Amino acid sequence: MIISKDELYREAVKLSPLDKAQLVELILSSFNYKGRDEIDSKWAKEVEDRLQASKDGLMNKISMEEVFTSLNI
Repeated sequence: MIISKDELYREAVKLSPLDKAQLVELILSSFNYKGRDEIDSKWAKEVEDRLQASKDGLMNKISMEEVFTSLNI
């Protein structure tokens, strides 16, 4: 069964913020475009750098709930 984009949207907006973000990532990752591998590689490096900075105590940590609360989500 195929649903329309409007039906999909109506269902997607009911998701939690985290599930919405994961859905967006899945949809975006379905696109293939020139330079994608390079961009993915740069993002992977950024994530590794941020994780290391967090482990080294160089980043302030706040919970996802605090972020969403501050954004009134």
